[in-house]
Amino acid sequence: MNILDKLLEKRNISEVTKLDEGEKHTYDNWRKILSEGEITVEKINEFCQSQVSIIEGKWRELDNTAIKNERLIIAHTIYKTIIDAISKPQKERENLEQYLQKLLDSPNML
Repeated sequence: MNILDKLLEKRNISEVTKLDEGEKHTYDNWRKILSEGEITVEKINEFCQSQVSIIEGKWRELDNTAIKNERLIIAHTIYKTIIDAISKPQKERENLEQYLQKLLDSPNML
């Protein structure tokens, strides 16, 4: 029995088919991540992106429950912060490389 099966059992869910669409999507993502072996930054980024999509989808179905809304906002903020932390160094590097290349290409190099 894998860790996801144990989690379902703990929550008294006998089959994956009993999950709602968002839960099933999350379950499938988690199963994929766990089955792919080593966790990489790219896999974390993909997971966070999928969670943001799920949360944004749930916003369309809000029932004005303040606690649920607050949890979605907090979760969304956390996942977006992780995504930004992962992508920011790469974007900064690309911007710096472009800037340095422009300096090299410029006839009036420093």
